Amino acid sequence: MPVISTGGMRYQDGWADKPLSEVDPAVQKNLEETIAHSIDVGINHIETARGYGVSERQLGTVLPQYPRDQLIVQTKIGPEDDPAKFTAHFMESLDRLRLDDVDLLAIHGINNDELLDQSIRAGGCLDAARELQRKGLCKHVGFSTHAPLRIILAAMNADPRGAASAFDYVNLHWYYIFRRNWPAIERATELDMGVFIISPSDKGGKLYDPPPEWVEACGPLHPMVFNDLWCLQRPEVHTLSLGAARPSDYDLHLEAVGLMDRTDELVPPIDTKLTELMRERVGIDHPEAMNAELPEPEHTPGGLNLEVMLWLRHLTVGWGMQDYGKMRFNLLGNGGHWFPGTAVDKGRQLDIDAVAQVIEGLPYADRIPALVAESQTLLAGEPVKRQSEG
Repeated sequence: MPVISTGGMRYQDGWADKPLSEVDPAVQKNLEETIAHSIDVGINHIETARGYGVSERQLGTVLPQYPRDQLIVQTKIGPEDDPAKFTAHFMESLDRLRLDDVDLLAIHGINNDELLDQSIRAGGCLDAARELQRKGLCKHVGFSTHAPLRIILAAMNADPRGAASAFDYVNLHWYYIFRRNWPAIERATELDMGVFIISPSDKGGKLYDPPPEWVEACGPLHPMVFNDLWCLQRPEVHTLSLGAARPSDYDLHLEAVGLMDRTDELVPPIDTKLTELMRERVGIDHPEAMNAELPEPEHTPGGLNLEVMLWLRHLTVGWGMQDYGKMRFNLLGNGGHWFPGTAVDKGRQLDIDAVAQVIEGLPYADRIPALVAESQTLLAGEPVKRQSEG
């Protein structure tokens, strides 16, 4: 695996599937140029998903032009209650990609208990994926996830033998501003699983448009370069997925790869600056420092995602990430199982007493209700939809 991968959800012609005859020729040309540049610079892992609109179809006109043994191709298929439907969707994806097989097949979005059960129960989608593997239609089976840590670990530990993972690899979120999934990466390492980091630049803080605080702290590096180096300094992490929209989107990531032998010199001073800034403005070392043991949304008043609301407040106050904070805050309530829970709408009053009751006895319980209320003041605005629905 290359340490940078090419994700397939930003260069396609929209989020609705459609015939290739309806694809804008200029968009297709850009996709072809992006893939060509990716392979030219050694990024030969191309990943997409059935759910990425017309991405698979567009890639199907490009990937067969390259020697198959020079590519590592991944697609992702969402779990279904009926595993036969999962299998049918995969076969349709192969047809769209115009390939005889894929190297990596992920169950896409094991994000809650229901989807976990559909995936790992006897006769479920994992068994269906392993059958596809036995037939030679995919080489390795993994899963992607936006889930709470407990669900990620449950998926990894689903093999009853305990010594091996039920999956070969995992696609998950983990980067400088979001570290709560580190125990899953440690467990993946114990189980000899591949670790693939999702969206380190966008979900990792909109680092392509960084706040002034980050520009100053990261200088002379670009914040995206710092975040790449920070992630890749851990040998447990194998690849970062770059959702390139155009060939030039690789430039800063390639700069990071060229600096990997200087990570020990470049990363710690920037880390220190950002930590000190968070400590000075918020009183904690990292924006997730108060999140331990907070209840999941189904156990909070109104389904509030207290963990995310608190985290976004700290990112905003500590590091000036208000644009990122607003984007994520106002997705709450509209993100489905990909970004669960709600926030408090603009104009509604947060029930501080109800919040205090559900976190009683937890660390920082005396401070959290007021800080969550402040997140509403700082960030609540017009609702935001997921990119695939926008």
